[in-house]
Amino acid sequence: MKKKNFNLLLGGALTLIVLVFVGVGFFWTPCDPTAMDESARFAGMSLAHPFGCDNFGRDILSRVMKGSGMTLAIAAATVAAGTFFGVLLGAFTGYFGGWLDEVLMRINDVLFAFPSILLALVFISVLGPGKKNVVLALGIAFIPSFARIVRGEFIRCKNMDYVKLARLAGAGSLRIMFVHILPNTVQVLLPAVMIGFNNAVLAEAGMSYLGIGVQPPDSSLGRMLSESQSYLFTSPGAALFPGMFIVLMVLGFSLLADGLREKGAQAA
Repeated sequence: MKKKNFNLLLGGALTLIVLVFVGVGFFWTPCDPTAMDESARFAGMSLAHPFGCDNFGRDILSRVMKGSGMTLAIAAATVAAGTFFGVLLGAFTGYFGGWLDEVLMRINDVLFAFPSILLALVFISVLGPGKKNVVLALGIAFIPSFARIVRGEFIRCKNMDYVKLARLAGAGSLRIMFVHILPNTVQVLLPAVMIGFNNAVLAEAGMSYLGIGVQPPDSSLGRMLSESQSYLFTSPGAALFPGMFIVLMVLGFSLLADGLREKGAQAA
């Protein structure tokens, strides 16, 4: 009897809750997230405003729904960019080796030596704040970690029997790399992608909290936390609910990564 993978089940459930919440917020919110109502300033939780209102009388639930979508969209774009270029870099260096591997991996090692959030802050200081620049900066910062993972898998796989048979059958290098070897890296790459989502959510929230990420009138969870710190005791929901959804996202992706890693270990 197979042991149940509780990390995968719980992580999947939490992630599904967040995705449904974000999906609904994409098409509908109870109120206009940017609409201000002077009479509703610091209003408590009610049927009209389930999460209460902030210092401008804006509905917190609606802003959390939109902010969660913004945070998740930035994380998804960041991880997609980092994964795409990381896979290309890792595949070519791992498969061909030689001087190409030495040059590119030394550059990769220099980037990898810096924490991703610190590297992103350096890029943002040059590029300026804004969601597009956050995606670009974090995407560049995440490339080294994905490149190292893929490179290691390509070095492990390139001399295996199924690759040798593909060469004997006349398959070209690109076909061998992306049709035969790359699918066999998914088992290792997928947990790394989930961890990437985790790190991207935290990085975006941190940068928006510092005021160098998402700019008004757009909202993100980190931006909401930053705006709410001045009236934390007057309207605690303005900080509590964005913080709660950051925790849900991070916990969900972390448990998914652990669950996928356990599943891969069991399969092996």
